[in-house]
Amino acid sequence: MTGLSRDAAQFQARSAFTGTGFTTTEAENVVNRPVRRRIVMWLMVARSAGLVTIIISLVLSFVGTEGRAARLVHLAWLVGGVICLWGIASSRFVDRHLNRAIEWALRRWTDLDPRDYYSLLNLSEGYNVRKLSIKQNDWLAEKKLKDCRLTAEGVTVLGIYRNDGSYVGAPKADTDISPGDTLILYGRAKILRNLEQRRSGESGEQQHQEAVQEQRQHEARQEQQEREHERKRKA
Repeated sequence: MTGLSRDAAQFQARSAFTGTGFTTTEAENVVNRPVRRRIVMWLMVARSAGLVTIIISLVLSFVGTEGRAARLVHLAWLVGGVICLWGIASSRFVDRHLNRAIEWALRRWTDLDPRDYYSLLNLSEGYNVRKLSIKQNDWLAEKKLKDCRLTAEGVTVLGIYRNDGSYVGAPKADTDISPGDTLILYGRAKILRNLEQRRSGESGEQQHQEAVQEQRQHEARQEQQEREHERKRKA
């Protein structure tokens, strides 16, 4: 709900809650965002408090307990409690309703926009968001955005990080692309990988034309699916 993908958010949350540290790009993104940093801090506090509570509970459960049967009963209660907690933690029903409660709390008491951008952009269906660093001999280098005709390949430029640290959001058609820039691209993963490897010259232009043709075929399949959907809806 803070903009990370679900997988990355789960990994970072579990990392913080278990006290396991990982130096990854996602971890740096968590530290650099105040809201994410506060969430991780509370997870760390909850983890520390949880460990203390568990240790005290175990000590009180077994110290002073007389007889083997009583210890076995306490052990059975502990095992049963762990199983119940595991069931609650892995329940989709609980997760769905807990997410709704968290989203309501975020809207009520913060100015955070609680959207899952991973799901919003449908990144799990072959689409991706990728950073592309422009080098001198890249096909995109030293061109205006409109001359690249990336939309014909099904690629949208969300923003450009300039070499001097400035950022251009939703760049216009006349925006220049220079070596050292970093483009934020949204599109099908296969096309984005091709753009990353595409070099200037005739080979690059040929790859562009092939990507355009492939995008047209993809759009034709989508139109066919839409017609089928409309036909079934009317039926």
